[in-house]
Amino acid sequence: MDRDKVLIFCDHLGRFYADRYGFPPVAGRLIGYLYVCEPAQQSINEIADTLLTSRSAINNAVKMLETQKLIHRSRPAGTRADLISLNPLGRDNMGFDPTEYLEMARLAREGLELIGSTSPERRQALEIVISLNDFMAERLPRLYEEWNAVHQKSRVAKRSKGK
Repeated sequence: MDRDKVLIFCDHLGRFYADRYGFPPVAGRLIGYLYVCEPAQQSINEIADTLLTSRSAINNAVKMLETQKLIHRSRPAGTRADLISLNPLGRDNMGFDPTEYLEMARLAREGLELIGSTSPERRQALEIVISLNDFMAERLPRLYEEWNAVHQKSRVAKRSKGK
């Protein structure tokens, strides 16, 4: 694989995750690299060397991404270095976790209580936030199940064609 093309791809992911989620660019670059690297598990040293960045920057990104359940760290028996791999199908990291929407709706309800019956415009904004977040929390689990069923059918069909 062409290293320059890999770095460009990683930079694109770095910008995406920085713009969309406020991640440090190195975290998005790390995600990008883990999408395309061979083997799929890499040490922090290997990642830092490939992405032309410091081990400490990678280590900090790994810690942050672990808390988001976007990556997984493991240490095979007999080795001294952790291996980092992507967790692409983690339900939480794909936006399918309803708890964040439930929490936002709860916070908006708290805001409604705070403002009481004053300012209809401000109440309307909070009511929209509540409505949207309640809707998302209710629908996302079913949407994830539907996607998972379609994905599994696709995998089975691809395996059948490969035989």
